[in-house]
Amino acid sequence: MEKMRMESVDMTEKNIEKIESLFPNCITETLDENGKLKKAINFEVLKQMLSKEIIDGDEAYEFTWVGKKAAIVEANKPIRKTLRPCVEESVDWNKTENLYIEGDNLEVLKLLQESYLGKVDVIYIDPPYNTGNDFIYNDDFKLTSEEYSEVSNELDEEGNRLFKNTDSNGRFHSDWCSMIYSRLLLSRNLLSDNGAIFISIDDNEQENLKKICDEVFGEDNFLAQIIWERAYAPINLKKHFSRSHDFILCYAKNESLAINNGIKRTEEADNRYSNPDDDPRGVWQSDNLSVGPAVETNIYPIVTPSGRIVEPPAGRSWSLSEKAFSERLQDNRIWFGSDGNGVPRMKRFLSELKKQGVTPMTIWKYGEVGHSQDASKALKELFDNKMVFDYPKTIELIKRCIELYSKKDSIILDFFSGSATTAHAVMQLNAEDGGHRKYIMVQLAEKTDEKSDSYKSGFKNICEIGQERIRRASKKIIEDNNVNIDIDYLDTGFRVFKIDDSNMTDVFYSVDDYSQDLLSHLESNIKTDRNDLDLLFGCLLEWGLQLSLPYNSENVEGYTVHNYNSGDLIACFDKDISDSVIKYIAKQQPLRAVFRDNSFADSPSKINVGEIFKSLAPDTRVKVI
Repeated sequence: MEKMRMESVDMTEKNIEKIESLFPNCITETLDENGKLKKAINFEVLKQMLSKEIIDGDEAYEFTWVGKKAAIVEANKPIRKTLRPCVEESVDWNKTENLYIEGDNLEVLKLLQESYLGKVDVIYIDPPYNTGNDFIYNDDFKLTSEEYSEVSNELDEEGNRLFKNTDSNGRFHSDWCSMIYSRLLLSRNLLSDNGAIFISIDDNEQENLKKICDEVFGEDNFLAQIIWERAYAPINLKKHFSRSHDFILCYAKNESLAINNGIKRTEEADNRYSNPDDDPRGVWQSDNLSVGPAVETNIYPIVTPSGRIVEPPAGRSWSLSEKAFSERLQDNRIWFGSDGNGVPRMKRFLSELKKQGVTPMTIWKYGEVGHSQDASKALKELFDNKMVFDYPKTIELIKRCIELYSKKDSIILDFFSGSATTAHAVMQLNAEDGGHRKYIMVQLAEKTDEKSDSYKSGFKNICEIGQERIRRASKKIIEDNNVNIDIDYLDTGFRVFKIDDSNMTDVFYSVDDYSQDLLSHLESNIKTDRNDLDLLFGCLLEWGLQLSLPYNSENVEGYTVHNYNSGDLIACFDKDISDSVIKYIAKQQPLRAVFRDNSFADSPSKINVGEIFKSLAPDTRVKVI
């Protein structure tokens, strides 16, 4: 019977496996810290495999900074942590498919690697802009005592160091680059093959972020650098320029597979269409047929219904070949004007254009998606005229990002959730188009300033603000659209999870360290403050099951049996489980089954469990924690 790993996936091992599948000759062996053989990469051979020329030097075009290699190691390093469900803080726990996760986003991204690998269609993030006074994160940089004394430090509730990046820090840009680099490396794994990521940024780190994204996602997958007009009036106190815009970088996981849905057509745009010839296909507009430079095969005379001969202007040609023109003429798609004597034009029917949206431009004006003042005003109104969060983004801005590359059932991720504007935007978009998009919000529980409106309003950290915003936003969406919304279908709830240390006790060993003698000395390897739900969701993370699926629990002969997503996983964490209950579970033939290690009285009992599953459910994977 297998032992569960109970730690996040080792991304270094995963990456080595990927390289081995492509370049097996680049794999070698080395000894780990315990003297055991492990796979490793011969980087000299790998570099030569990726070069057409003989490599004899170290020079290369690259973007680097102090701490870049450490950021890669940090992204790949496994952690022994878990996500603990908080049912009492959630809304519609049993029905919702949305997630709100409290914790450091680097650690959360590591824990989501198995369950959401390739499952997210759109990521939107609004990371700290590194302005010199607002950038806090948990990353464990290796600092000398002198460096440590030069920067300001804070501790979180567990005593972990929270690092504040200020412009007095000598590694001001390097630390920001390391912070975002490790997180983007992990987030790319979560994107679906046709997914896209949007990242808001200002001038402070735009140049560095662009280079990092080119490296992480690939230059070929760069889609756009969008300019958002975030301000509508100049600030006259500025010395040189009043900055009125932010950037939004957009990259695809794979540009050739990404599908841009376009922007919804406006009523004003639709009103430009008419139907002067009463075409049964509906209203249309017409396009000029002449283009340039001249293409010889597309130069030919056209005879209008009135008998006039028309040729393309000198040096130009028709956009259609003579054969294609003839086919469209037969299909009544060529318009010669109401008198039949005009220059030929090609019809574009609105009914056909409705199937695709308008191609977005790279400048988004505040008249289209709102500005910062709009966002602040809307949030203030939502919270009874109190400003509980500074510099939120507008709902319309994030809605546009989501609708461009999402499907109606997509998963949307924001791992710098802030005031949870992204969650608000997802719900609003679902209410408008009947979609069933799900969101995952991730936010560090950063404390609010005791002098702020948010603290005075009872919000002790940002997560409390975000969760309350979702509650209030969902109520407002229903009130504003109560006639058009299917309330039973619109998902306005969320499951809350909080990152915590492993469910296993401090005497917990990695899988390779376990032996039968060691197990006999352990009365229980699970912490006393953990319940069945903690253990169940901890198993889901390792086994790669999404955290939003339905489940139920039932009492079988006095034992509690948990069934996750109709047999994807069945678990029982009670002690001394009877053979009849084991058989009951096996007869349901789940894909996976899991028990506590001390669920069985002795080794023969554990061996008997394996035999029961071999007989009744041979395809079920059985593990213990």
